Amino acid sequence: MKKFLKKVIWISFISFYFFQIGKVQAIVPYYYFPTMKNLEKQSLYIGKNAYQLLYFGQYEDSLNLAKLAVKINSKDEQLWLILAEAQIANTQYKDALKSLNKAEKINSNISEIYFAKSNIYLKTSQQTKAKSALEKGIKMEPNNHKAIFQLGNILLMEKNYLEAIKLFDASIKIKPNFWQAINNQGLAYFEKNNINKSIKLFESAISLQENAEPLLGLAACVRVKDTRLAIQLAKKALAKDPKYVNYDYRKEQLWGEKLQSSTEILLQNEQLKKDVIEAKSKITESS
Repeated sequence: MKKFLKKVIWISFISFYFFQIGKVQAIVPYYYFPTMKNLEKQSLYIGKNAYQLLYFGQYEDSLNLAKLAVKINSKDEQLWLILAEAQIANTQYKDALKSLNKAEKINSNISEIYFAKSNIYLKTSQQTKAKSALEKGIKMEPNNHKAIFQLGNILLMEKNYLEAIKLFDASIKIKPNFWQAINNQGLAYFEKNNINKSIKLFESAISLQENAEPLLGLAACVRVKDTRLAIQLAKKALAKDPKYVNYDYRKEQLWGEKLQSSTEILLQNEQLKKDVIEAKSKITESS
């Protein structure tokens, strides 16, 4: 009898023990520890979202997401590039350069790093550094018509008109309908006093894109020979983009002193008085 009781007690104890273990296991939470691969995937997903927000103009949100992506995965140069773009959009130029330097340390063979650096240097009036960064990027990506065009713009700022024209020509060879490069060739030729060449180039740019800039540029070219046509072109240009009435705005678009002078004389014409006043009022309203 004693043996039987001992057996019952022992079985009951074992059953109770396993029941208690099961009970404890039932309330212990299960933790998921993501692998490095999963973290990298998440960081890339967050980075893509940051880039999309940047595209839609949500700069602050884009910056926050890009920072998070880099925190999760600091070894991906593309994430540093996205962060740099977001920082540029938020005018955090010093931070953007730091991000680009980190991207360059990971992979120095990405042309976008140097194009982004040149963009920052231009925004901070460091033309020499901008030129150097562009040249480095173009060596890696020689058919990038936009980068070649931007390098031409720097030479235009430096009044190196012949070299600027060559670079604009190189970008046009890559993309024949690149009206901006054709237009800027017109700007350069005017400063070299080759007005007939400027006229042809502005006309060519207009045939591709009837933009305010080549319209007003052409108007400034023909104002002496054909005042009536110049006034018509100027009216159309100011209606399309009133900002071109402003001297400083045209300067930002790399208009040289000679073309600026001709344009100012044209805009003082009595027949354009109403258009000039209206354009100036639109600029004031939008600011």
